[in-house]
Amino acid sequence: MASVLIIIGVIIAFIGGILFLIVAFSESVLWGLGCIFVPFVGLIFLITHWGDAKGPFFIQLAGGVVIVLGALVGGI
Repeated sequence: MASVLIIIGVIIAFIGGILFLIVAFSESVLWGLGCIFVPFVGLIFLITHWGDAKGPFFIQLAGGVVIVLGALVGGI
C-alpha cells in the first residue's frame, strides 16, 4: 500500500513539473531553459509569475504530500 502511494505521488509530482515547464516555456524559451538547467530559476519564475505558475506548483506540492503520506504509512 505504501509503495503504491509513493508511486502515485511521484506521478502527480512529475505531471506538475511538466506543467510547470510548459508554463515557463510559454512565457519564454529562456525561462524554460533556465528552469531546467540553472538552480533557483524555477523558484524565481514561481515568485515572479505566481498567477500562471501557482497551479502546477500546487500539483507538485500535492504529489509531495502523497509521497510523504506513503512514506509514513510504510514506516520509512
